Amino acid sequence: MRPLLVSRFTATSYIGRGIGETAASLRARRSGLVPCAFETVRLDTYVGEVPGIAQESLPGELERFDCRNNRLAQLGLRQDGFLEAVRESAGRWGRRRIGLILGTSTSGMLATELAYRRRDPASGALPPDFDYAATQNSYSLGDFVRRRLGLEGPASVISTACSSSAKAFGAAWRMIEAGWIDAAVVGGVDSLCLTTLYGFHALQLVSPAPCRPFDAARDGISIGEAAAFALLERAPASLDSGSILLTGSGESSDAYHMSSPHPQGRGAREAMEQALAMAHLSAADIDYVNLHGTGTPSNDAAEGYAVSGLFGPAVKASSTKGATGHTLGAAGALEAVICAIGLTQRLMPGSANTLRLDPELGLDYLCETRPDERFRRALSNSFGFGGSNCSLVLERAA
Repeated sequence: MRPLLVSRFTATSYIGRGIGETAASLRARRSGLVPCAFETVRLDTYVGEVPGIAQESLPGELERFDCRNNRLAQLGLRQDGFLEAVRESAGRWGRRRIGLILGTSTSGMLATELAYRRRDPASGALPPDFDYAATQNSYSLGDFVRRRLGLEGPASVISTACSSSAKAFGAAWRMIEAGWIDAAVVGGVDSLCLTTLYGFHALQLVSPAPCRPFDAARDGISIGEAAAFALLERAPASLDSGSILLTGSGESSDAYHMSSPHPQGRGAREAMEQALAMAHLSAADIDYVNLHGTGTPSNDAAEGYAVSGLFGPAVKASSTKGATGHTLGAAGALEAVICAIGLTQRLMPGSANTLRLDPELGLDYLCETRPDERFRRALSNSFGFGGSNCSLVLERAA
């Protein structure tokens, strides 16, 4: 398939609202993980909670969509001139020719959790003001963002756990290639809720300290929240120097275990190989790999084996989840945008909180952010529960 121009992108997480703040945090290797004080949660863990969501208010005509996830989505859309860029694109292509494909894992689940606290004590009925379709339903996110942007093209929401918003890039690319649309808004939004925090704790997957991806003493994830978006368009014949392109996308399924990856990262490697093949690149052409790198012993080991087996020990790699936390369904889009920021500013992000590398994994792992004027190609990995894998290749035009 023909490469797509990533004409605008933005990300909002605890480490920053928009590109400027995010890039500054990456340069400083600043972690946004703090002891969990979210809602009524009482767990010994750290989270990446985005400040200011409660103060975000939705437009009056979209009040029924009011929930933490959609507030976070709007907060993200307001950064880096993204709303204006989509309007300009709609003027070029037409509102019906711009698709919307987003990823999320829990959508507005917090709204349901809060509604259950207010059930009728006699009947058990949920409160009449609870609107499932506009809050927790996975398509709530797509419906809200589509209306907020004023788009009229095809829209969908992907929910494949932690690979959700990475897969949105591939789905949009196929729709553009098929001629259904000319451009697409892609991305992901996931927000904190009680179910994910207590659920991952029940699975014994959360760390009592800020997560340490690929550290020899890593012991679990830290959950975060984020909103990240990109505008994908047909690439013009002539590109400006420094333009960011999506040149490869690969997807696979381990079909190995519901919550554990294949020990040697079989599906992860297949996704990376597909992405490289689509980009017409060899492993030696990639300058940097943004690892899925959750900080759990088994996930990091499986990915380490897959990456070192495909790329060898020379490729630079790191996980940014030590800074942002694992933002679940938003992670793929967030980390694709982080790669785009790195390519634009010629820096490879170092891994926050990682102190003593696991020598078993055989990677040239970056603990410090590294400027590199030759940095031109990045591969970003996103691997979800049940072995739902996606890898993306982004390139900077010469």
